[in-house]
Amino acid sequence: MEKNLIRRTALAVTTGAALLALTACGSNHGTSGGHGVHGSASSSAPAPSASQGRHNAADVAFAQGMIPHHRQAVEMAGLASDRAGAAEVEKLAEEIKKAQDPEIKTLSGWLTSWGEQVPAAGAMGHSMHDADGGMMTAEEMDSLKQMSGKAFDTAFMKMMIKHHEGAVAMAKTQKADGAFPGATAMADAIVTSQTTEIGTMNSLLGKS
Repeated sequence: MEKNLIRRTALAVTTGAALLALTACGSNHGTSGGHGVHGSASSSAPAPSASQGRHNAADVAFAQGMIPHHRQAVEMAGLASDRAGAAEVEKLAEEIKKAQDPEIKTLSGWLTSWGEQVPAAGAMGHSMHDADGGMMTAEEMDSLKQMSGKAFDTAFMKMMIKHHEGAVAMAKTQKADGAFPGATAMADAIVTSQTTEIGTMNSLLGKS
């Protein structure tokens, strides 16, 4: 009787231990599965690794072309603070700087996360060589720096209209051919804002 009791007790302990082991295995498997699901969810977040899987050559061309394009616009706008004759022109130039400076940083960040080269200062994108892109020549920039007052305002707006038209064309190409959602959203914003600014400058020039 006592031996049977000991045997039953031992069996119960062994069974309990087996159940604990099975439970532990099930728990570990569930945890592993949980990490797998978490990892899958994380992969959809806008991390660099995720970005690499969702961009294409058009996105790279857009970023590498728009960075030097924006840099020149910011440089042109910076001249207005002590050269512009009209307050409206100075205000417009400040708005251009405020909009495009952050976009340069964002575009550079995307290129870095994709393992692509960020254009060096003074570089010009291939897309702008191919289709002009509205970029000013060195001579035009030097000429603008020598102006002030009404002469500056007129030259600045004429140049910036051309510059904006180039940016809008580049942005439309991105919208048509790009794959990266962030770049396409930026292109859409550029088309909207710069088209509006072109209208404003044409009005100030008395063209509309």
